[in-house]
Amino acid sequence: MPTLEIDHLDKAYGPVRALRDMTFDVPSGEIFGFVGSNGAGKTTTMRIALGVLAPDSGQVRWDGRPVDLEVRRRIGYMPEERGLYPRMRVDEQLVYLARLHGKTPAEAKDAMERWTEILGVAHRRTDEVQKLSLGNQQRVQLAAALVHDPEILVLDEPFSGLDPVAVDVMSGVLRERAEAGVPVLFSSHQLDLVERLCDRVGIIKDGQMVAEGAIEELRSEGRLQWSVDGAPASAWAPSLSAGSGLRVVSSEGPRTVVELDGVSAAARTSTADDAAQAVLRAALAAGPVRSFTPVRHSLVELYRDVVSTPTEEPAA
Repeated sequence: MPTLEIDHLDKAYGPVRALRDMTFDVPSGEIFGFVGSNGAGKTTTMRIALGVLAPDSGQVRWDGRPVDLEVRRRIGYMPEERGLYPRMRVDEQLVYLARLHGKTPAEAKDAMERWTEILGVAHRRTDEVQKLSLGNQQRVQLAAALVHDPEILVLDEPFSGLDPVAVDVMSGVLRERAEAGVPVLFSSHQLDLVERLCDRVGIIKDGQMVAEGAIEELRSEGRLQWSVDGAPASAWAPSLSAGSGLRVVSSEGPRTVVELDGVSAAARTSTADDAAQAVLRAALAAGPVRSFTPVRHSLVELYRDVVSTPTEEPAA
């Protein structure tokens, strides 16, 4: 299966280290969400993948071979800042870009018509880009990334400025492209959307990949918490063993959230089971328990946990 590989990339701008051993991959047919704060290194990574920037070390590969000019011609790229000609008509611009990627005039025209129809801007084909709303400009920008039928999609903040209907349209297009075997790498600050759409997620901080995996994998590595609906915490939480690592993190009326601290990855499952039973026994001893469930953290919560953890500075 062809895979886009980002392999140990390093990049510095003077004393500022923009990327530190950046490594991950995106197999064909997968949507990979790239999240992190502004300046974390997402755009730098994408620009290196496109050949706009050169890494200080490391390599980008497609199907096991270094990405060269020929491969880059088969990548669909959508920059965060719009890269369209503002005074050029939508249809002329998309046909021109398709021709640059090797399409015949007839193929380019067909592709322009198809993607403007799919993305809901067919009625604006003869308008100049500058006359479109920001959301429609974003749709045209995506059409520009798709018009040459790319083998790889790299999209920097593709959902920025879109209304909910346009978000649904664009999400559907990305999922359809992935189902056709295209690897899709995109960055976004809309974490609820990333959680809903992506097969895997990478969280980047200070130029490093600090967490990577499917949402369920990231959840399993996050904080261990249980929600108890029963007697107030004051009636049973003090009975929890002081050395158990269990602590109450929130309590409001009958609902209490208890967290287990300091569990190694190797001992996580058995320790979690023991801790859950200890919490349940303590709560039952104080009265009926109406519900007892593990807390499922959202990507927003996982992200906050990861970025709030101090980053270890690598040795020089």
